[in-house]
Amino acid sequence: MGRIFEVRKATMFARYDRMAKQFTRIGKEIAIAVKAGGPDPHTNAALRRCMQNAKSVNMPKDRVEAAIKRAQGKEMENYDEILYEGYGPHGVALLVETATDNHVRTVANVKSHFNKGGGTLGNSGSVAFQFNKMGVFKLNPEGLNAEELELELIDAGLEELGESTDENGKDILVARVAFNDFGNMQKALEEKNITPISAEVEWIPTTTVPVTDEQAEDVSKLIERLEQDDDVQKVFHNMQ
Repeated sequence: MGRIFEVRKATMFARYDRMAKQFTRIGKEIAIAVKAGGPDPHTNAALRRCMQNAKSVNMPKDRVEAAIKRAQGKEMENYDEILYEGYGPHGVALLVETATDNHVRTVANVKSHFNKGGGTLGNSGSVAFQFNKMGVFKLNPEGLNAEELELELIDAGLEELGESTDENGKDILVARVAFNDFGNMQKALEEKNITPISAEVEWIPTTTVPVTDEQAEDVSKLIERLEQDDDVQKVFHNMQ
């Protein structure tokens, strides 16, 4: 078991704005999950995952319940999940996950962000081949034997288990599985009474691009611009 490094840059803006953005993102994920599988987390694994992720960012329980209730209303917007691909400055590949109720607005905004940030929005398939779509489960290591857990989770599709830290510098374990094994891993952890800190689908680069500190700052500014867009859910990159 080695150390796992995160590839999705955390947002750089103020804590209040970051929390508000996270709540909005998870609210949209809840809406999509409820529309697809219903409001009962016991029978809707996607909603159960959303609720775990809400807890990981300290989203109040009443806001989660309100989001579930709103998602059941006829007036609730229907969000489509769209992946945009492009290149930032210095040849860094970017994947931009969005959830939108207005495709025209979103593509115009994303294209504008790329242009103003020194990047170029590409066509579908122009960047995604450089990434693997994976399930990423972040676990509290307390009380867990990492080596034993690694062996026990292989049958659930575990590809990598490693140590990392969260944005506050706290130690965590990160388990990665192929996207198709996401449900298997979620079920295996539940059977072991292990509640993940978070369970997300992420794009992990197969290769990375070396950059200087100055170049990384250029790319980070574009990522920050994209992440502050209301329609953008997550941004992934292949900076080394």
